[in-house]
Amino acid sequence: MTHPSPLTRRAFARALFAGSAVSLAALDELNAAIAQKITSLNQKYLDDEAPDGVYWEEIRKLYEFEDRFIMMNNGTLGPMPRSVFNTLTRHFRVQVTNPFDSYNYLPSFRESVREKLATFIGASPDEVALTSNTTEGLNFVINGLDLKAGDEVLMSNLEHPGHTGPWKLKEKRAGIVIKEVPLSATTKSVDEIVGAFAAAVTPKTRIISISHTVFITGLIMPLKELSRLAHDKGLFLLADSAHGIGMLDLDMKALGIDFFASSPYKWLGAPTGVGLLYVRKEAVDKVWPTVVSSGWETNAAASKLDPSGQRSDAMLFALDEALNFNSRIGKSRIERRIKALGSRLKQELAKIPGVKVHTPADPYLSAGLNAFSMGGSLESKLVDYLREKHNLVVRTTGSPQAGTYGVRVSTPIYVSTKEVDLVIEGVRTLLSHKA
Repeated sequence: MTHPSPLTRRAFARALFAGSAVSLAALDELNAAIAQKITSLNQKYLDDEAPDGVYWEEIRKLYEFEDRFIMMNNGTLGPMPRSVFNTLTRHFRVQVTNPFDSYNYLPSFRESVREKLATFIGASPDEVALTSNTTEGLNFVINGLDLKAGDEVLMSNLEHPGHTGPWKLKEKRAGIVIKEVPLSATTKSVDEIVGAFAAAVTPKTRIISISHTVFITGLIMPLKELSRLAHDKGLFLLADSAHGIGMLDLDMKALGIDFFASSPYKWLGAPTGVGLLYVRKEAVDKVWPTVVSSGWETNAAASKLDPSGQRSDAMLFALDEALNFNSRIGKSRIERRIKALGSRLKQELAKIPGVKVHTPADPYLSAGLNAFSMGGSLESKLVDYLREKHNLVVRTTGSPQAGTYGVRVSTPIYVSTKEVDLVIEGVRTLLSHKA
């Protein structure tokens, strides 16, 4: 009985696209043209820091939106650039045309993606686990930490259920104590945040577990300062940063964080089904893996936390291309663009009587998630108004009882001040009708 021999990467690629409606050469040409276009734009508009202009108009064309559709809810799910979708669909074809290479070749690509992802966030490859989403990464850390009855966990009152849920389960199973640190829905200073957590630390506190990107208000928690507080007290710091990657220019070493989970399908442009979990090298041995197969006993890297078993490796090829796409534009340039658009929205909304902006104006404490309220049940009406009149997608979020209910608007790189101004126009229109 003979067995097929493993294909080289070049031979595998030829086999993958043989008979495909879109050939390998065509795919290479499409994605190469996109890469070259970004390179040319960078060279031509190197010093252009304007929030709008030809550069960003051309970047927008690299997405496949329906006619007039405007996605401003990346806080839930963002679009894939055309090159990412090209990559995803072609590698999904493997299971159709050559299932052998679904388990022979595609998984070997995983480590190169891990290395690229680590470089993108300022980490080393042995500090990166490849998960499915933020919630999964948080569960892996929370379930894997050895905490005993009476140990305290500090959390804010602004957390997502995907973050609080795993801790509540841990509380029931292990008898730990969750202490809520109250923060105002309109918290505006680093000192206020750090001071609130510092005051809540006791001899029983073991970890501070917080949102980095607060989904309700758009607040960006000061991780660097909170990490310093945690480590000065001998504590761990875990960050739920569902929106961080692709929105912010991340550097894990500079932040000093212990654990960090994020979802590349919101702002980075990756497909759903891939997630990032960073575990600081010094903390890897403090976390037991949750889903294991063979080899977990000897793995001393964060990859021991990767979910075991067959996975959709086409997602990792698409993640790789999403990292390429963002790196070609530049992480810092992306962050500046997102913050410039967000600042315009907040500044103009603050001028409108009857509007309460929940997101801090300080660019250190805010970025691409922007929340505000209007009162009189106008929030849900604004969501409908913008979709019906402009085909523009935003959403409501938060709780009326907690004083956090409002409209949340994302300002990703492919929108312009025109779309930001459509939101402002919608707010003015509804408030004028209310009056």
